[in-house]
Amino acid sequence: MQSSRRRFLRNVSVAALGAATLPAARAADARTLRIGYQKFNTLNILKGTGNLERALQPLGWSVHWAEFAAGPQLTEALNAGALDFGHAADTPSAFANAAGVNAVYLGAEQPYPKGIGIFVPADSPLRSIRDLKGKKVAIGRGWNVQYLLVRALNEAGLQYGDIQPVYLTSAADVSATYLSKNVDAAGLWDPFLASQQIATAPRILRDGTGLSNNRTFHLARPSFVNDNPDVIRVLFQELKKTNAWTQSHPQETADLLAPQLGVKPDVLRLSTERRHYTTVAVTPDIVKEQQDIVDTFHALGLVKERVDVARFVYPHVLV
Repeated sequence: MQSSRRRFLRNVSVAALGAATLPAARAADARTLRIGYQKFNTLNILKGTGNLERALQPLGWSVHWAEFAAGPQLTEALNAGALDFGHAADTPSAFANAAGVNAVYLGAEQPYPKGIGIFVPADSPLRSIRDLKGKKVAIGRGWNVQYLLVRALNEAGLQYGDIQPVYLTSAADVSATYLSKNVDAAGLWDPFLASQQIATAPRILRDGTGLSNNRTFHLARPSFVNDNPDVIRVLFQELKKTNAWTQSHPQETADLLAPQLGVKPDVLRLSTERRHYTTVAVTPDIVKEQQDIVDTFHALGLVKERVDVARFVYPHVLV
């Protein structure tokens, strides 16, 4: 175990070199792959190892990493041409489709339903989703937990209009608003959900089991993929290696990510234990999941266009 950890973490010390490891003769001609990421994903671990930089070096590429607070901000950056590649949860990706964001699906992660939840304080009189009628719930527009909330309300015989959504723009804002007791309930995703569970032991009214698969999707600008399929293939090769290591080393993953993300190791351990790290191609069944999200929000009037998600899937499998 320790030797495995040493081999994997040995790479971290090299990560800071990044593009500086390019030979001087080629540095002037180096091209840069711009990747957007959020807290708690194997892209974080891949970033920390520097393995992607080393794998792309022979092709004359360097890597620039940019962190985003949530999926909507990341997909906006993709649409603006500020990124080449990034990841977002299922609902932000579906909202991006409906908004006409210039990005295509390249791959998906396995379901992660326990990584999202709607919760209330442990001493709250609210015991079920049905009790949320007329109550304030802190969430974000186009978030995975917004979709979970819609589905959970329907399951309980309620409509989205039966609650008072309090829209915020980051998980940090949701946590702060929840702790201030200015709302009755809140929705978060890991590692922020796990952080609340460990810090305050809230009552989870509903997680995604049976309602939302809470997948992560890997997205990219189509023109970039068309021009650089070899770069994308290398990226997924390295991501799959990272996935395999992460799945079999949950504690070491937590130890590695904790200082990078500013999150306690026990929070990341809880998050990692309920997640399955595997990147797969986007199948017709996965497309249907995304189409259901688009259709749900279109029916509520929360997205204007009912788009065909299938046309946003890149036609060639690069995963």
